[in-house]
Amino acid sequence: MAKPGYGKRSTPDQQPRTRHDFALLPTRERYVAGFVDHLPDGAAMSVKHLAKQLPLYGQQAISTALTALSVAGHLRRVRCPVGAGEETRWVFRTFWSRTARDNEWWNTYLAAQTTTPAPGTSPPPPPPGSPTAEPPLPAPPENPRPAQAPTPALASVPKPPDAPTAVPRQRNSPQEPDTDPAPDTTTPPAPPNHPEATRSPAYLALARLGHRDHRLTLSAHDCATLEAQATQWLARGVSVDYLTNALTAGLPTTIDHPAGLIRRRLTDKLPPHLPTPETTPRPTPTHRILIECTTCGRPGQPEALPDGLCRPCRTTHTNETPVQPTEVADIKAHMANLRDLLKPV
Repeated sequence: MAKPGYGKRSTPDQQPRTRHDFALLPTRERYVAGFVDHLPDGAAMSVKHLAKQLPLYGQQAISTALTALSVAGHLRRVRCPVGAGEETRWVFRTFWSRTARDNEWWNTYLAAQTTTPAPGTSPPPPPPGSPTAEPPLPAPPENPRPAQAPTPALASVPKPPDAPTAVPRQRNSPQEPDTDPAPDTTTPPAPPNHPEATRSPAYLALARLGHRDHRLTLSAHDCATLEAQATQWLARGVSVDYLTNALTAGLPTTIDHPAGLIRRRLTDKLPPHLPTPETTPRPTPTHRILIECTTCGRPGQPEALPDGLCRPCRTTHTNETPVQPTEVADIKAHMANLRDLLKPV
């Protein structure tokens, strides 16, 4: 078996398995196709693994047979991206179809394929209404009552010892504490209906200018008068800190009228309108499956590799002339003659 995520993948809508499957293929291709068809999903489909399990043919013969099966429409080798975010890796899979398919069918099927979840992820739990869902166990009681011991007979209860005589408490005058308790210096929070609890951020920013620089201390009347101008600043997209820094930066040495200075700065330094940044979510990039050339492994789109072969490999495969049985017999006889000549006399 291949590693999780690799290996063989069977396509849907295949014809039932019969004895006459792959009858139109040559002997070697029919032998390899019958073996691959009986492999389970997830089995290793590399040339080396198949050559180890098929003793009749070597790696070169298996590679040639897989190329012929790809041209016949029985398999396609692809690369699939697996993972999410920046942790994405490519896995290699071989889609197999017992029924021969044309290029249009393979292109449509591979275009509809999506990446599967990364190996090792557990499936989500079944819904409560499904028949496979187990009923939840009853929750244990929060405060279990301890088991009561059986009440012994009255006769068996030992008599408690005599309690000591209680001494009457003497009346003493209450003593005054040596020191008074420290007063509570914490300021209670303002109630909800208090005016300070309903002040706008612009009003509070103006009121806190005196904490930044004592020369900019404003009265309540000044804060209420300048609140509308400060609200325009916040409405244009600036923050309270930006507003405070703009009003307190580069102050003169002497300030006779703090309210007039703040009014002038709110008018002269009014910022432009800032566009609201759009919070549209970034679209998730879609990764299409890349098909591989069955012969050389060159990746590409399904439309660019008809029959699962790139252009150079398809040209080579088309120009190949099939070897006749008589030529095979002549080659074997020639090789046997060469072996006999190499034997020592």
